[in-house]
Amino acid sequence: MRTKRTILAAMAAPMIFAVYALPALAQEPPPPILGEPLTGRAVFVDDIGLKIKIGHHGSGTTVVNTSDPSHTVVVRYTVQPGAQFPWHSHAGAVVVNVVSGALTYIAAEDCAESMYIAGQAFVDAGHGHVHSAVNPTGTPTVLIATFFEAPASGPLLIPAEPADC
Repeated sequence: MRTKRTILAAMAAPMIFAVYALPALAQEPPPPILGEPLTGRAVFVDDIGLKIKIGHHGSGTTVVNTSDPSHTVVVRYTVQPGAQFPWHSHAGAVVVNVVSGALTYIAAEDCAESMYIAGQAFVDAGHGHVHSAVNPTGTPTVLIATFFEAPASGPLLIPAEPADC
């Protein structure tokens, strides 16, 4: 009788492990948006200025004058399918390169949407320009963002009230 109990206990042990341990071993899903700094925050040693003109497809031009663009940082963002950045702005201009996937950029002031795909780039004016962006595809989108006028420490995204879009 003792041998039967030992055999049953030995057979049950792998099942208990499978029921209780395997979920713990399961891989966590990736975060909706992952930001990975590719550089530390850096400062240009030369005295520089930055002026960017952004044409808006027939609806005018935005001119971004940056008095001290010397504080920079470069970040890779991986945006999972359907994930959306919260409404925000930046201290200064941001140059964004879409490495893979697609991103729909939404401007808060008029709810205008612009889609950018892999191989395209755009400039976010920063300086209080509130916006969001969403990955409308079924695959992760990867972006490389170069921030100018980045704060010496702390967050690069300045939270803003959600737009009524």
